[in-house]
Amino acid sequence: MSGPLGRTAVVTGASSGIGRAYAVDLARRGHDLLLVARRTDRLERLAADLRTSRGVVVEVAGWDLASEAGRMAAGRRLAASPAPTILVLNAGFGAHGAFWAVDGPRQSEMVRLNCLGVLDLAHAALPGMLAAGRGDIVVVSSAAAYQPLAYTATYAATKAFERSLTRALAEELRGTGVRAITVCPGPTATEFGAVAGTREMAGRVPKDRCEDVVAATWRALARGRVEVATGRIATIARIADRVLPVGVRIRAGAAIQRRGVPR
Repeated sequence: MSGPLGRTAVVTGASSGIGRAYAVDLARRGHDLLLVARRTDRLERLAADLRTSRGVVVEVAGWDLASEAGRMAAGRRLAASPAPTILVLNAGFGAHGAFWAVDGPRQSEMVRLNCLGVLDLAHAALPGMLAAGRGDIVVVSSAAAYQPLAYTATYAATKAFERSLTRALAEELRGTGVRAITVCPGPTATEFGAVAGTREMAGRVPKDRCEDVVAATWRALARGRVEVATGRIATIARIADRVLPVGVRIRAGAAIQRRGVPR
């Protein structure tokens, strides 16, 4: 599938976790797929399985969306006509620890992937979606988007950026036939903790299933919502954002996130 995207769903960060769950569910619904991640070996295995089990067309792209070259390659493809019908912007990672102790270049890479990866790809896809008068952009943010979060400060800031951008975008798109929704999962059974360095906390926190995050996304879109918090912890964070002073929430979050951080 090297030509136009047509009625294709695009999923970034599709090699594992929530992104993989979106890909599997979209294939089940009959969508052809363009799957994006750096780990192309995993993507190829997933693609082969979906081609066989669901009979859909699946293309794999190993674009590194933390790099300008990767984002430009993805942008050129998304800007091609016709536009994708669904764009799931899920690629991202986090880091846990005191801000000054976490590797600086790694944090810069996080900002490029989590923020520019969403901005650049949505910007590339939207003109075609608007011309077609249809399409959905799903931005996978996090419960961390609801407040500044010490000891995972950069990650929470990137997720707040994603949430703010997508909420504003949803309003701009009102009445166009194109929709945008920000999805804010709480702790979910993925590889995120291993990458972010939060293994010590992993066993203490209840985790939701990736499939539940996906199902909540489609339910929220069907109801016309522009944001959904998935899971108990994300729901609590969303409510706390409305009723508790930000200073209280920051201190409470710091007390939780401080676990496992060298003093």
